[in-house]
Amino acid sequence: MGSLTITPVSPNVGAAVTGIDLGSMSDGQFAEIWTAFATHSVLVFPDQHLSVEEHEAFGARWGEFSVSPYVTYLDDHPGVLPLTNRGKAHTVTENWHSDSTFLPSPPAATILSAREVPLGGDTMWSNQYLAYDSLSEGMKALLEGVRAEFAGTRLAGLVGSTDDIPCSLHPVVRTHPETGRRSLYVGHPGDTMRRFEGMTTAESLPLITFLYEHSTNPDRIYRHRWSAGDVVMWDNRCTMHYAIHDYGEQTRLLHRISIKGDVPR
Repeated sequence: MGSLTITPVSPNVGAAVTGIDLGSMSDGQFAEIWTAFATHSVLVFPDQHLSVEEHEAFGARWGEFSVSPYVTYLDDHPGVLPLTNRGKAHTVTENWHSDSTFLPSPPAATILSAREVPLGGDTMWSNQYLAYDSLSEGMKALLEGVRAEFAGTRLAGLVGSTDDIPCSLHPVVRTHPETGRRSLYVGHPGDTMRRFEGMTTAESLPLITFLYEHSTNPDRIYRHRWSAGDVVMWDNRCTMHYAIHDYGEQTRLLHRISIKGDVPR
């Protein structure tokens, strides 16, 4: 392949990386990718067509794999989650979210490998650095040190579980452990992001709703149209994403690997 090229895919989030084979890249190329990831937060690698083993090898360069409850991984590849078409009524990702925020240490990054894609099924990402930067100084001061309760309500709903839903308290403004930049860290009001610490749900929801809507302003969004063979990875510490279910009964199969993160600070 030719030399590695990194091209922004939108003004404020995401870049396409071409001229590389993820199944056989060098350490020097990985260093370039790492820098691009820190800069752009979402990376698109077109036309890769990775095997499961190649997907795992690429993921392992980023760290230890993270797994979530309530979902089923591949038998021979326990860190690889197959994402299939469950139907629109049963999808839990058709909303703005970061992955597994209910865990004490949510995933740092997610890597999707597209194996079979329908017409439709786009995914969108929103830059949460910009969501924080564009708040007023008064709102930034109000949110300083505030934590919120994040719950796995939607994922638990996949298996009809209503008891012992996992929850964690995380800061609403978090500092990225590698870039040092601050970003908003929020979730869907009421089920994913329930309330602020020390406050009732009723007291919390108006501000949670404002922050959630503010976080996904169109000027900070990239929308990706999938092709078979695409690999897309994103930083859960500074982005949210939304998987659109507009493809009816068509087949959609992507493999997901999540990389363990640290406790949000």
